[in-house]
Amino acid sequence: MAIYHLCIKIISIGKGKSAVVASAYRSGEKIKNEYDGIVHDFTRKGGIAHTEILLPQNAPEEFSNRSVLWNSVEKIEKSKNAQLAREIALPKELSREKQINLVREYVKENFVKVGMCADIALHDKNDGNPHAHILLTMRPLNEDKTWGAKSKKEYILDENGEKVKLKNGNYNYKTRKINTVDWNE
Repeated sequence: MAIYHLCIKIISIGKGKSAVVASAYRSGEKIKNEYDGIVHDFTRKGGIAHTEILLPQNAPEEFSNRSVLWNSVEKIEKSKNAQLAREIALPKELSREKQINLVREYVKENFVKVGMCADIALHDKNDGNPHAHILLTMRPLNEDKTWGAKSKKEYILDENGEKVKLKNGNYNYKTRKINTVDWNE
């Protein structure tokens, strides 16, 4: 009998996490973090059954290299509490080929299709717990293959269509955050 498990986490700078390190660990690769110059080498990690990068049509081709992809993600984020990536873990008890196809199609249909870049790593240590790790980008890609904004600021208007001022100053106005994509809500 298959056991279903789904765990979704945000990888955030504010919690001391790195998308580069997460990708290196899950893929069992050696990746240099361009931010701090540290090389994260997980090439001796066992149990890596399959790795793959899936990209939306408007992603730069160089993003098929996980080092380039995740260093680019970390470079664009400036906030001290920036959210870098979303991790999804899905254990499946199927043949290897069916595991790969299931995860690939699931990721294409649910994430890549709406514009996310996906980094897939299937793990299997032959301990009865085969599972997939999926890292997903948080920002949309623009048509020109650059990173887009996660959100934008929208001014709150009064009944006359004028910006509503805050009580603390002449040039400070009330605003609200509007997500540019619906996957961050």
